[in-house]
Amino acid sequence: QVRLVESGGGLVQAGDSLRLSCAASGSILSVNAMGWFRQAPGMQRQLVAAFTRGGTTDYADSVRGRFTISRVNAQNTVYLQMNSLKPEDTAVYYCAARQRYVLGFSPYQFDDWGQGTQVTVSS
Repeated sequence: QVRLVESGGGLVQAGDSLRLSCAASGSILSVNAMGWFRQAPGMQRQLVAAFTRGGTTDYADSVRGRFTISRVNAQNTVYLQMNSLKPEDTAVYYCAARQRYVLGFSPYQFDDWGQGTQVTVSS
């Protein structure tokens, strides 16, 4: 099992930037993929950005070119740099990890989740 702790959320204005952090601990060596997901009120949880240990990376179309996912292995930390934020980016953002070797980045494939961090973008 992997423990994930997110930080970095907050209230910003449209056009601003934020960087989310996800600190991982526990069975790190068993992790095949990690990612960021978000859930707005009344909506399903959806992929924001994710990567596999093998180097495959994917982004939601709505954030491609504005958000960047990265990792610092020595710190067991994953980041989500969010630029040019829009009101529609408002959601709770979750960090997630999985051990399975599967294609794609459906949230149903991820086993371990953080508690989430709120991002609110005002217009």
